[in-house]
Amino acid sequence: MSRLALLIAVAVVALQALLVPLFAGPAANLEPRDLPIAVAGPAPAADQVAAQLAAAHPGAFDVRVVTDPDAAIRNRDVYGAIVLGAQGPSLHLASAASPAVATLLTQATAGLGQGRPVPVVDVVPTDADDPRGAGFGAGFLPLAMTGMIAGILTFLLVKRRGARLLALGSFSVLAGLGGAAVQQLWLGVLPGDYLSNAAVMGLFGLAVSGTVAGLAAVLDRAGLALGALIVFLVGNALSGVSSAAELLPQPWGAVGQFLPIGAGSTLLRSVAYFDGNGAAVAWWVLSAYAIGGLVLVSAGRRGLSRPAAEVAPGAVEREPALVS
Repeated sequence: MSRLALLIAVAVVALQALLVPLFAGPAANLEPRDLPIAVAGPAPAADQVAAQLAAAHPGAFDVRVVTDPDAAIRNRDVYGAIVLGAQGPSLHLASAASPAVATLLTQATAGLGQGRPVPVVDVVPTDADDPRGAGFGAGFLPLAMTGMIAGILTFLLVKRRGARLLALGSFSVLAGLGGAAVQQLWLGVLPGDYLSNAAVMGLFGLAVSGTVAGLAAVLDRAGLALGALIVFLVGNALSGVSSAAELLPQPWGAVGQFLPIGAGSTLLRSVAYFDGNGAAVAWWVLSAYAIGGLVLVSAGRRGLSRPAAEVAPGAVEREPALVS
């Protein structure tokens, strides 16, 4: 017994040693890494500014020359653009894409004014009730937690495959409608079309709950742990919800966009603020998790496996009572 207690303590401490750098590492190393920005203006001057940025911030920015900077921002091709005009340079950006990036770009381009302030134009601002974007980021963690809990409870309490599918589908619809109502109609921290936002939250809920329940249906208790690790612990740390994928150490920032929380936050931001622009990859990622989870639920076991020691010798093990 004492040996088991010691092993448990060692295992938990080892897990702690892995989780601390997983969460603290990305947060402590936020900086631009090939962050896409644009320069608009006469070709010689635009090329000069691009070269100046590359020299001052090596590896930080992916600079592109465009003719319509505001369209590039609204299409989510770039986070911001330096516009060269007769009165000097100005910075166009979208704080809705990432308040952290907006602040970073404002600081990085301050020297371009040659002693004068560089005017900032917020092409797509954050919601007036959430000017720093904190509500958007904080509101995503409860969605992930409830999706994970729904997947766990569905596997533990609902034994029939068809009933599990019904439970997951019902949860996703209600989670979408309820989540959008709270964030948009009650708190007012989310703009855009209510039903579109609800559809995104519902798909995200199905992706999380379906993945957890599906892995559990195939791998039993180990599947529950694996699902929680993928969709919540690792997924939350690498999501870039409160910053941006390009600010996280690579390749982890890119990996996070292929996990449910990262893809879900990108999709909701695109739909709520940018009319769905830049959302294609996130749609496919979330759809793959949702469909994959439902397939695993359909193909997996119906109930928790019983240890052999619980079955008396010579006794016939009965199917567990079905809960619909």
